Amino acid sequence: MMTYFKQTLAAASLLFFLSSPTVASASETESSAANDSATAESTAPTNTLTLRQGALLKTPTAKELPKKFFYDSGVEIAYPADGVKGIYVTAYSVGYEEKFNKLVDYVDSTDLNAMVIDIKDDMGVVTADFNSEDSHIQENTEEYIPDIEELMDVMEEKQIYPIARIVTFKDTLLANEQPEMSFTESDGSVWVASNGESFINPFLKQTWDYAVNVGIEAAKVGFKEVQFDYVRFPEGFEVWGDTLNYDMGDYADLEMTDDEKRVKAITDFTAYAKEKLMPYGVDVSVDIFGYTASVVEASGIGQNFPQISENVDVISSMIYPSHWGTDYFGIYKPDLYPYELVAEYMKVENELLATLETPPISRPWLQDFTASYLGSGFYQTYGKEQVDAQVQALYDAGVNEFLLWNALNNYTY
Repeated sequence: MMTYFKQTLAAASLLFFLSSPTVASASETESSAANDSATAESTAPTNTLTLRQGALLKTPTAKELPKKFFYDSGVEIAYPADGVKGIYVTAYSVGYEEKFNKLVDYVDSTDLNAMVIDIKDDMGVVTADFNSEDSHIQENTEEYIPDIEELMDVMEEKQIYPIARIVTFKDTLLANEQPEMSFTESDGSVWVASNGESFINPFLKQTWDYAVNVGIEAAKVGFKEVQFDYVRFPEGFEVWGDTLNYDMGDYADLEMTDDEKRVKAITDFTAYAKEKLMPYGVDVSVDIFGYTASVVEASGIGQNFPQISENVDVISSMIYPSHWGTDYFGIYKPDLYPYELVAEYMKVENELLATLETPPISRPWLQDFTASYLGSGFYQTYGKEQVDAQVQALYDAGVNEFLLWNALNNYTY
C-alpha cells in the first residue's frame, strides 16, 4: 500500500513539474546573446532573464503516464481501437443469466464492443456488494448483480469494454433516508417530482463523495470508465426551487446569483470526480442533455456544456430524436427524421467542442426505442433502419463512438 501511495505522489510531482513555468529555451537564449553582441557598441549590456510563456512540455494525461502510477484491478480490457460502441444494460439484466447471455452474444455478433451497466441505479440502489466502508453504500446495496467478479471475468474474456453507470443526484432512496441531504417542502416532507422521484442536493459535498466512492469501488473491481448520469438539479428548479428548503453548503455566501451557484456546483462536482478517480486510471464521462449544447447554459439544472466538457474524458449527449421539440433545428416531428436531427445537432456540438483547449471524446446516446407516447403521427417504430440512420449521421459528422439506449435492453441495431 505504501508503494502505491509513493507512486501516486511521484505522478502528482511529475504533473506539477511539467505544468510549471520554465526559463527561456536554449534557442531563445542564443538569439538573445546574438542580439546583445550586435548592439554591444551602442547599448550597455543588461542582465535580463526572459521567461518562456507557458509550459515547455505538455502536461501528460492519465493515459500517457505509466500504469505503475495507478491502481491495478487485475482486469485487462483494452480501449476499443475503433472507438466505443455500446449498449445500456440494467443490473436486472445482468442478474438474469439468460437475458445477460443473450446480450453478450448480441454484442459479439455486431460491431458493438461495450456495455454501460447500472452500478448505482435510478432509484439510488447500489447494485453489487463491494464490501465498501462507505456507510451510504453499505445501507443502500441490493445485490441485483449477484457476483461482480464473475461479471468482470466475462467482460475480460469477451473484451467487452465495461462502463459503470452511476446515477448521481437523482436518488429517491437516500433522499427519503436523509431528508437533510435533499430538498424539503415547508412541512418537512421530501420534495417529489411528478414521476415520484426525488433528488439529493448537489450543493452538498457529502452527495459528491457518495457518487465518487461508488465510482472508486467500480474502478477497483475492473470497470474501465465511470459514467455519471443525472449530474444536475431537477428540471424546473429555477422556477420553483425557492419554495423549497435546502442547504447551499459552501456556495451559500458566494457573491453569485442562484443560477450561477447551481452551474458552479455542477461544474465543480465534475472536476472533483475527475480528480478523485485519477489514481484509479479510469476514464470519467458525464451524460448531459443535448439541448445544453444549443444554449449558453442550462442554469436551471446547473449544466454548462463547455465547462463540464473541460473536466471529463468523454461527454455523452442524450440526443434521442424523440426528445426534441420543433423549436430546435427547424425539424417538425423530429422523431420521424433521425438522420437529420442527429446531423443538425452534431453541427452545434462539433463547433462548440472545437473551441475547447482539451475537448473530450464525443460519444452521444442514440435512440433504440419507440416513443409511442408522442402520439399518432409524431412518432415511428424504431428499428435497425432508424438506429443506423443516427449512427450514419454521427459518422458523417466525424464521430465514431456512440451508445444505444433502450430501457428494457431490447436492441435492434
